[in-house]
Amino acid sequence: MSSSNGVVLDVDKLQMRYGATDVLRDVTFQARRGEVLVMLGPNGAGKTTTIEILEGFRRRSAGRIAVLGADPEQGDEHWRSRIGVVLQSWRDHAKWRVRELLDHLSTFYRPYFIDRVQEPWNTAELIALVGLTEQAGDRIATLSGGQRRRLDVAIGIVGRPELLFMDEPTAGFDPAARRDFHDLVHRLSDLEDTTVLLTTHDLDEAEKIADRILILAGGRIIADGSADELSRTIAGEAEVRWTVDDQRFVHTTTESTKFVHELFKQHGDRIGELEVRRASLEDTYMTLVRRHESGEVASTVHTLAEVAR
Repeated sequence: MSSSNGVVLDVDKLQMRYGATDVLRDVTFQARRGEVLVMLGPNGAGKTTTIEILEGFRRRSAGRIAVLGADPEQGDEHWRSRIGVVLQSWRDHAKWRVRELLDHLSTFYRPYFIDRVQEPWNTAELIALVGLTEQAGDRIATLSGGQRRRLDVAIGIVGRPELLFMDEPTAGFDPAARRDFHDLVHRLSDLEDTTVLLTTHDLDEAEKIADRILILAGGRIIADGSADELSRTIAGEAEVRWTVDDQRFVHTTTESTKFVHELFKQHGDRIGELEVRRASLEDTYMTLVRRHESGEVASTVHTLAEVAR
């Protein structure tokens, strides 16, 4: 599969087995150019294993994969130059200074920019992009945990990748740093046309940045869709809260718009507070995982596809 048609990741029936244990079973999905895809799932669901296979760091047991048009097990140096990786943690480089390290790493990518439209990052611009300008001359060993994580992101994008993998990228970030990171992801996808695949345990983060969300449980994809699609389709009920003459009422319905219309026909100006609360991504996620763990494994992905039709 070539990425020229906009498909950057094409994964078909991916399987990973250790001995008699299936870690991944028939994992199938695609990602297109400029898309932000977030992978959610409980610990042990197979998120990190999936990413490591796509990066070419781990051999799969079965299935077909095309990453930027190539099988990651056969990817050469030119192919790797088009991919960025942000691991869960780095444990080296402590004696380097921030600017020196990024200058050094950028030299490895420059030969591969000959046939690319973009120019390599200017190091000062890259450092500013991840919010480390004041620490540019500092030794990495002196950085705080959040600053070190920002540097990890800079290392991952130093080659201006077409495809960026991130495993728990905001671990240790404070709220301001997390917000800056979300802005960075949107800039990469919107302006750089970078495809981003990341894992996170932060459901609020997933809802803010994802174009699509994959939910893994037990080595399978049990849901695939936008946060709104998942919330609306999987947990389709809404909770309507309102007051009439200062008396409070609550009603759960799958047709909230129709219900609210009927409320106003019946009570008119007597209605005081009115709130319609739809299922959050967290509600949906917990419902799906519990459903899977209880043995209700009918494919949610199929349900979404049927609803879309």
